[in-house]
Amino acid sequence: MKMSMRELVLLFSTLSVALFGGTAMLARPKLEAWQSIKVSQEQAVEDIALNRRLIEQRDVWQGKFDVLKDKLPQFGADQKMGIHWMSVMDDVARKHKLTISKRQQKPEIQEGDVYELPIECREWEGSLDAIIGFLYQLQGDGAMLDVREIVMKPNKEKRLRGRFLLHCAYTREAVGLRAMSTDDVETVPPPGS
Repeated sequence: MKMSMRELVLLFSTLSVALFGGTAMLARPKLEAWQSIKVSQEQAVEDIALNRRLIEQRDVWQGKFDVLKDKLPQFGADQKMGIHWMSVMDDVARKHKLTISKRQQKPEIQEGDVYELPIECREWEGSLDAIIGFLYQLQGDGAMLDVREIVMKPNKEKRLRGRFLLHCAYTREAVGLRAMSTDDVETVPPPGS
């Protein structure tokens, strides 16, 4: 069987297209995985550079932390903090005529010596002046209270409604390091008496 030049060209073209298509179909998942690895590698390089800069500035950050740590309130190791911080939030809200109707305490977070208690306020309502006064007083209380997320929108009566996430920062006393009084010391007679 003899093939003409035209048939040979068509055969090679068909085989080339089939080979290229098969290679593309087999290589596509590998190409996507390679691109994903490349993105992850670029992110890791950025993270390493950021961590390196933070380590180089450790003394600066430690100094800032030491200043702020003195301003943070200190509580007992076993003291429940949800009630305390919710009452602080409610007092500030009441002062500025902001109504908080639904709130929930999240689990306590510990980062070294500092503890954070997130409080999610799911529903609040008030005027623009009320929320501005509320936020301004929270910010004015130093490093203890920080609103990290806030969402608001007006309702039909043109009052603002929304939700926010408040983080409360504090430190705790080390367990077993409370001050001793003379009542805590047992009197033991000297040996031989």
